[in-house]
Parts: sequence; C-alpha cells; structure tokens
Amino acid sequence: MSLMIQIVDIHGREILDSRGNPTIEVEVTAQTETTGKKITAIESVPSGASTGKFEAVELRDGNPRYFGLGVLNVVDHINNRIRKELLGMNVLDQVKIDRRIIELDGTDNKENLGANATLGVSLACASCAAKALDMPLFRYLGGTNAKRLPRPMMNVINGGVHAANLLDFQEFMIVPVSASTFSEALRMGAEVYHYLKLLLHEDGMLTAVGDEGGFAPDLHTADEVFRYLTKAVEKAGYKPGEDIAFAMDAAASELYDEERDVYIFPGEEVIRSADEMISLYEHLIDEYPLISIEDGLNEEAWEGWQKLKQRIGDRVMLVGDDLFVTNSKRIRCGIELDAANAVLVKVNQIGTLTEAMDAIELCHRAGYQSIISHRSGETEGSFISDLAVAVNSGYIKSGAPCRGERTAKYNELLRIEEQLTLAKFEKR
Repeated sequence: MSLMIQIVDIHGREILDSRGNPTIEVEVTAQTETTGKKITAIESVPSGASTGKFEAVELRDGNPRYFGLGVLNVVDHINNRIRKELLGMNVLDQVKIDRRIIELDGTDNKENLGANATLGVSLACASCAAKALDMPLFRYLGGTNAKRLPRPMMNVINGGVHAANLLDFQEFMIVPVSASTFSEALRMGAEVYHYLKLLLHEDGMLTAVGDEGGFAPDLHTADEVFRYLTKAVEKAGYKPGEDIAFAMDAAASELYDEERDVYIFPGEEVIRSADEMISLYEHLIDEYPLISIEDGLNEEAWEGWQKLKQRIGDRVMLVGDDLFVTNSKRIRCGIELDAANAVLVKVNQIGTLTEAMDAIELCHRAGYQSIISHRSGETEGSFISDLAVAVNSGYIKSGAPCRGERTAKYNELLRIEEQLTLAKFEKR
C-alpha cells in the first residue's frame, strides 16, 4: 500500500523579486493520511530579463499596477483553477501532479495559466513532499545517487541587458577549477571577486553591481574584461587556467539583427557576421583560459551553431540557453544536429519540475553537460541548489558572491556539502 499524503490547500501570492518586480510565491499544504499531521512548504518563481523567444510564457497583468508587471491574474489561476484541480492528490506523485497541471493549461508554452503559475505550484509540491517525508530536498529529488556538488560559475562582470554600461556581452564568469570541494571553490571565487573590485576601484572604474551581483564598469570589449579577470586571479594568488578558468554568456540573440543577419555591438561600434563571431571566440580561447561560451550565436541559427561546434566544440563548453530553453524537443534537435555540448537549465523556461528534470536527463544521456541556473530577477529561494545536487549537475550559475538572493543558493550548497560524505568534486 502506497503512502498517501493528500494536498489539502494551495495558496499563491504576489511578492517582489530582486529587481523590485512582482513575482509568484506558492504555499502547498498536505496532510498525512495516518496521523492527520499537516505540512506546508513555500517556493517562489524567478524572472529573466534576457529571455529566449521559445521560453514558456510568463503571464503579467498588463494594467497600471506595477507598470503592467503585476501577477494578480496568475495568483487567481493558482488559487482557483489549479487549486481545484490538485486538491486531494497525493503530494508524493510529482509526475502525476505536473501532468495534471500541463493538461489543465492545454498549451505547449503554458500561455493559458502562465509558466509562473505552473512552476510555483510544481516546486512547492516537491518541497512539501520532501518535508512530509522528513528528507532533504536534494535527496527526495535525486534519491541515493544524489552525491555530487556543482562547481560554481560566478558572474563577476555584467554587461548587456543586465547592466547599464557599454559592455555588449552579457556575463563574464570565473570558475574555480582547482578546488576539490564546493566550500573551497566558493572561497576562491569570493577572494577573486574582492580583488577584482579593488583593481577596478584603483583604475577609477565604477564598482556598482548589476542584476546578478557582478560589477558593471564601462569596459568596451571582452579582451578588456578578461585582462582584468586575469589580474584579479593573480592578485588573489591563483594561476589563471590552472586554478581559475573563465566563462562567458554572449547572449548573442540580444545583439542579432534579423533583417541584416549580423550581430551589432553598439558599445564597440562594430558589426560582426556569424563567421566573425566564431573567429572572435577562437581568439578569446587562444588568449585566455576560457572554458565555456553560452549563447554564442542567435537562438535560431542552427547551421551557425553546427559550424561553431565544429570549430571550437572540442575546446570549450558550447552552452545553449536561448537555443534550448530547457525544452526537451529543442534539446533533442540540438543533439541530432550536433549543434552544442551543454545545456543551461532554467526551471521557469519550461514551467514544471518534471519537464526540467526530463530535459536534464536527456542532455546527460547524450553526454552534454548541464548547468543549473538562476535568473536575473531572483528570489531568496534556493530550490536550484538542491536540484543541482539531485541531478549531479557539473555546474551551477547563481551570480556573484554578492546580494542575498545570489548567496542564498551558495549558502544552501554549503549546508548540503555538510550532509554528503563524498562531497569532493570529480577531477576535470
């Protein structure tokens, strides 16, 4: 006889994210059949600024409240339509719950209920189930094989739509590759981050931070950024490439001009073709210890991605974010075309936990790396930390070691590390 822990209430509310914009928080309450004990869990939903056109739909009210960004209609969907559908279900039946939500929405991209509604309920159900079983969330999601902590990819310099500066590429990250544990990696990253701040300050650069906690100085090119990162790594007493590697998110779809089929760099006052973009990446890989390039080309440029993979796929991770949007259909297409070798996983791009975990499983079977990621508009929730450990993901992106909504994810991983007996990183 299977254990029954019945969902007895679902309640959504409008809260604020790290950019001061409304988002969704969901409480799920379940009751054990045997003792009558009630368990409540709360999860929240992030929001992106740089979004792919193929992401699941995030619904907004569109009225004068909060400049049209309110989510009261989404709250109504949760508190009425979804609540009515899920009451009485077993909170332990995550796949069945998510399928019921997907069927209720009835669209491929969650445009009926909103991915912010479906995801909030899906995550809160999983958290409630873990609490009901008195299990760590990562263990409930991943079972006994959840044993690997992700290596942090820390966004320390922001550009693009994440910062009001002249830098065209969106994110520049440091990756502590020589660290043997997560806590060591976090310390190394924080030390480099603080030395970077000192270097920027010495040169009269602004050290205000962007949406994800990285600094937003008025640098113009990737070369300038990587030179600063190299100096910061050396100042901290580490060796570039040996101890600390670099990663970047080009967010090329934000630079792409569809009519002219070119990439426009307003900060550099340069226009590049797809071939010139690839040549630029080759130059950066030759000059700096760059191990990962995210969204190097436009989200619909499948042939360009194939060429990118052929040219540099054996040297770096080529990460699809806008290209794949955590969607198994698009990931499967990329695998068949041999267009990348890594997937960025953002749970709100697809709208339910089950679909996100299916996408992760698919990319792992194909030999792709998975990188579990936050969004630029975040909450204090740390669900993605547990998810990264549950699926043994190689990496996590949670921004700089700065701002509470970013450090919440890293601090949760420190707690998880204490619970795992085999918490050391696998050797690169």
